[in-house]
Amino acid sequence: MKGIILAGGKNSRLYPATMAVSKQLLPVYDKPMIYYPLSVLMLAGLRDILLISTPQDVPLFQRLLGDGSQLGMSFTYAVQHEPKGLADAFLVGEDHIGSDTACLVLGDNVFHGHGLQELVLEASALQSGCTLFGYTVTNPQDYGVAEVDAGGRLISVEEKPAKPKSSTVITGLYFYDNDVVEISRNVKPSARGEIEIADVNNHYIERGAAQLVHLGRGMAWLDTGTPEGLLQASEFVQVLEHRQGEQIACIEEVAWRMGFIDIEQLARLGEGMRSSAYGRHVLRLADEGSQYPGRP
Repeated sequence: MKGIILAGGKNSRLYPATMAVSKQLLPVYDKPMIYYPLSVLMLAGLRDILLISTPQDVPLFQRLLGDGSQLGMSFTYAVQHEPKGLADAFLVGEDHIGSDTACLVLGDNVFHGHGLQELVLEASALQSGCTLFGYTVTNPQDYGVAEVDAGGRLISVEEKPAKPKSSTVITGLYFYDNDVVEISRNVKPSARGEIEIADVNNHYIERGAAQLVHLGRGMAWLDTGTPEGLLQASEFVQVLEHRQGEQIACIEEVAWRMGFIDIEQLARLGEGMRSSAYGRHVLRLADEGSQYPGRP
């Protein structure tokens, strides 16, 4: 399975903070926003990642993440010259996907919770159809709303409806079979001129090939696309990290625990950041890991 992170758009809801830089490069507490969706793809076992952004921001992401080799991964980059809808990511990333299945994650989404890795690992084994993740919110009208029948089966997705049919919305994490490229190519642009991801999802639903996995009360899904959402996500991460003494979305740690890099590489990565609490966390892991070989 190939991974795609969509980190484009105008980010106008965060103006003026994003007038000069992508919102996905803004910090969510102590690390760049892009680390959070990237870590989810890594937890799913994905190592070949395409990051899509604007012409002016792609070089900044390249400076931050490089080619991924330091994490035992491969990062490539593509430009989306103008916002054309979420499903346009599959057309921009067609060559990257090739004949594989694909996972798309939105660059401003934060996921955290016990059991998350198990869910995404299972979803990444998908061979046909699609797997979507639902979450209950108080403002469903701002998202793609899932309609389910009495048995919990997904029967439709409606984008930002004035009268939502439920309080369950589709999060920004999507797993698809290889048909998603052709489906996206044939989606008729909406009234706002975008290739809507909801139309892609409804195509799978009509085929009886869509699975909805509900993220329950033990999970957190945060949308950082507004000033309030960005602040709330930062406060959430700050509280958990200080309370637990751990790091959320530490990509060096995830790479090590997933077996992408060894303990020596983990230590080298931490050494370059030792003046920060984040870097000292990586060094502590490397020190503990050297004392207990094979611990990941």
